[in-house]
Amino acid sequence: MPQTKNIPLAQNEACPKEHPTSSDFRSRLPHIVDQVVDTCYNNACFEHVEAEPLPSRQHVIDILESCRDILFPGYFRNQGIDRVSLKYQLGLEISGLYEKLTREITNAIRHECLRHDTSCQHCEDAGKENAFSFINALPALRAILATDVRAAYEGDPAAGSFDEIIFSYPGIYAIMVYRVAHELYTLGVPILPRIMSEHAHTITGIDIHPGAAIGASFFIDHGTGVVIGQTSTIGQRVKLYQGVTLGALSFKRDDSGALDRQSKRHPTIEDDVTVYAGSTILGGDTIIGARSVIGGNTWLTQSVPPDTKVLLKSQELIMKSTQNQPVK
Repeated sequence: MPQTKNIPLAQNEACPKEHPTSSDFRSRLPHIVDQVVDTCYNNACFEHVEAEPLPSRQHVIDILESCRDILFPGYFRNQGIDRVSLKYQLGLEISGLYEKLTREITNAIRHECLRHDTSCQHCEDAGKENAFSFINALPALRAILATDVRAAYEGDPAAGSFDEIIFSYPGIYAIMVYRVAHELYTLGVPILPRIMSEHAHTITGIDIHPGAAIGASFFIDHGTGVVIGQTSTIGQRVKLYQGVTLGALSFKRDDSGALDRQSKRHPTIEDDVTVYAGSTILGGDTIIGARSVIGGNTWLTQSVPPDTKVLLKSQELIMKSTQNQPVK
């Protein structure tokens, strides 16, 4: 087909079609605003208007960054500190973290009280106490995270150094966030632990519920697609590869039909277990015994005794040449 050229209209030639202007669209916006406002006056949609402030998601992420600076001093935002300035810098970081935590925990507790229509006169006191309890746990958090970093180095021949792991391994970041969130979860702080864990999930593709109980020297290799449910129990020196799911087999309901949120729904993984890529382990009664190895792409809903290897039977591979020649 012959190509046609775009010939510009002469300056005095009228546009063949009338086009709506920005003001035409803007004049319709107030009607849409009225419709959106109307949805705030019924129970079908959600709003948080004329209520106490919620925790700030951005402030919670900033708290995580402060925690990382304290748990791994000198690696991230506080690079350049030395032995002389270490106490001063950590003092500033920990003091600032306490203030930020107190504010966000107070907002979270106050919101939870109002959500359940329970009167609370001590939200700020509870915020201060929980923030201090978390700060008090920082030395223990540093100690257990050190075991996680060593587990990554000892479990991955591609790891060049501890520094490389701390700087770049998504599994270590996800575990760090989990351990911070789990501490707050254990203290009974609402909302904040899930904001933290879902932030790590967004960044790393690793989904660890803050309610899970995970022992020392935990290593997630590669990590993308790992899911660890709320009531999972994981022992010491456990290693998971990418795509592993520790999930629920089914969801129990009470007599009213509501989900049972208290029972153990997720499996127990005992000490020194390795679970390879793509495996799925389901059920609160499922226990993987110590020192067992679960092969890749395995689906388990039953317990495994200690010192057991669980492998799929090798499937037959069929190879065909594109040139109809036998493949040797």
